[in-house]
Amino acid sequence: MERAIFAGGCFWCMIQPFDSLPGIQSIFSGYTGGYVENPTYEQVKAHETGHTEAVEIIFDPEKISFSDLIDIYWQQTDPTDALGQFEDRGDNYRPVIFYFNEEQRVAAENSKAELAASSRFKEPIVTAIEPAQKFYLAEDYHQDYYKKNPENFKRNHARREQFLKENW
Repeated sequence: MERAIFAGGCFWCMIQPFDSLPGIQSIFSGYTGGYVENPTYEQVKAHETGHTEAVEIIFDPEKISFSDLIDIYWQQTDPTDALGQFEDRGDNYRPVIFYFNEEQRVAAENSKAELAASSRFKEPIVTAIEPAQKFYLAEDYHQDYYKKNPENFKRNHARREQFLKENW
């Protein structure tokens, strides 16, 4: 098994696209990239930790590759917005592909370059690619949020969904 960590705005919206794919063993909402140990949602939301909301995916590379996961990731985000995603604003919602090794870093950089060269977006691709740091699980009520709170999830996901329909 391998790990992938992606940040793309609210972690609630980043679980569903990966959740039922073959080769995905588990996926969790959490926080990473900051300087506070064991951050809480309230601390991250208040910009007190340097952390970004993210998802950690444990996957079987024999069934789904890191590159495949990146392709799915791009289709969930606005890669031209470094200051958050959709209605989620701030550094705690910035888009980031975190890598665990050189192979993942190269795959992420190549994929980003391909997206930029595609001219799909008029603005530059600004999604960060950074080394993975410790991942802290979010509180239980954030895990599988889209399943537990489908109506609220749908409302929170509406702007993202519209953007994705228009651009992908």
